[in-house]
Parts: sequence; C-alpha cells; structure tokens
Amino acid sequence: MLNTTSVTKFLLLGVTDIQELQPFLFVVFLTIYFISVAGNGATLMIVISDPRLHSPMYFFLGNLSCLDICYSTVTLPKMLQNFLSTHKAISFLGCISQLHFFHFLGSTEAMLLAVMAFDRFVAICKPLRYTVIMSPQLCIQMAITIWTIGFFHALLHSVMTSRLNFCGSNCIHHFFCDVKPLLKLACGNTELNQWLLSTITGTIAVGSFFLTCLSYFYIITHLFFKTHSFGMLHKALSTCASHFMVVILFYAPVLFTYIHPASGTSMDQDRIIAIMYTVVTPILNPLIYTLRNKEVKGAFNRAIKR
Repeated sequence: MLNTTSVTKFLLLGVTDIQELQPFLFVVFLTIYFISVAGNGATLMIVISDPRLHSPMYFFLGNLSCLDICYSTVTLPKMLQNFLSTHKAISFLGCISQLHFFHFLGSTEAMLLAVMAFDRFVAICKPLRYTVIMSPQLCIQMAITIWTIGFFHALLHSVMTSRLNFCGSNCIHHFFCDVKPLLKLACGNTELNQWLLSTITGTIAVGSFFLTCLSYFYIITHLFFKTHSFGMLHKALSTCASHFMVVILFYAPVLFTYIHPASGTSMDQDRIIAIMYTVVTPILNPLIYTLRNKEVKGAFNRAIKR
C-alpha cells in the first residue's frame, strides 16, 4: 500500500537551470544516447548472430550491452524531453517506476562487471580448466542470479520510497528520480530509507567492486610471474587497464553517491557525478570491450560483408 500523499507529480529540475544551455545540451546528450544505443545494440546483435562469439566472455558482454541500452533509456529520454519542454513534470507512479528500473539495472551492472572480471581471471589464470569452470550452465545461473538480486534490491527501494509522505515541495533537484533527492522532499522520518541506501546498496557496490579488483589483482600478478614475453605482457596489461578504467568510472561515482548520507553532498554534485555512471559509462563500454577486441571486430567485418 502506498501512503497517502498530497504530491501526485514531481518536477525534474534537470542538469542545469541555465535556459540558454538547454538546446546545446539537448544535442550533446541526444548524440551520446544515439551512439550508446547504436553501439551497444550492434554489439548485442553481433554476439547473438555470430556462432564464433558463443562463449562465456561474449555471453556476459551481450548482457552488458543489453543492460546499457536499458540503463540509458531509463533516464536519457526524459532528460532530453525536459531540455525542450517547459513542462518538466513526472507522475508519482512514473517517478517510482524510474527509480525502480534505475536501481534494478544499475545494481545488476555493478554485479555483472564483477562476474566479467571473474571470467577473465579464470580464462587467464586457469586456461586449461576454463571450459569446465565456466560451463554454459554456470554462466546462465550467474546471469539469472545477478538479474534477480538486482530486481529485488530495486524493489526494496521503490516500495520503501513509495511509502513515504511527500507534503511539501515537489521539485526534484536532479535529472531523474532517485532515492536521495526524493528523501530530501519527504516528510517524516527517513532514517530507515537512508540506512537501506547506504547499507544494502553500499554492500552491493562495495562487494562487487572488491571482487572486481581482486580478480584484476590476481590477473596482473599472474601475468607478471608467468608471462615471459614483454609484448604479450604489455598487450594484456593494456587490455586490463582499459577494462579497469571503465570499472573505476562506474564504481567510483556510485560509491561516492550512495555510501555518503543524503545530507553529505550537494544536489549539484550528485547531478554531475550521476552523469558519469548514467551517460558516460554506457557509451564507453562498447568502445572499450569491443573495438579493442579482434574477435568482435572480425565478427563486425563478417556481418558487413554478408
């Protein structure tokens, strides 16, 4: 049951209050959205259609591309609409729905990056046992598990947020509906919601980040002690560094945003930081994980020649 509330809609104040910048930002973010959806969509289609890419690494890459398309679509279309509109309202149900899918897809991606790092760890450090450890059954089970955990994690936040009373201002100082800005508008005690945000979301983010770092630490250690060719070592470290850059760009803003209490940062800071993991990371993933990958580039070339 939703609590009785006098607020039936919210106003999303967006990225900036400067009206002169709105058309320029519309073009910038529309271009980013198009590239993100096109890049991730092409990657997903290639992974599905090319039999040579039917392996654990590309199975998870396909999941990542699907997540990034959906993740961008949760926030960017509404942002783009608000750049050109004076009516920046979103319904109460629409706001809670956006919050739910944002946390669902975001937490799932955090866990998926950890799973992808583990897959690379097994492939590099235990190559002879790779096909046994990363069996199709295990890959499917891990994918189902992280998607399920992500869904119920988001459901917890959406239900708990929807039960709050909103009896004052309905202006959200953000470009999408998230828990922290909504808690600032709520009447009454929000300590439980803040605890859930910092503890549950923080545990998923910190745990995934720790496991990702651990996998890359073992990979780098293994490469230093087992690889005797400087060229191979440089290539492997270059690949790990580019992957780890994406990981840092995703996890660092998330950890900063959700582990800090709601009163710990300004809304302006939160809006800028949110752009990193909602806009920048989804467009970087296809560039880092595919364009630097010979097998994927080969699959693209084969698809073009058909």
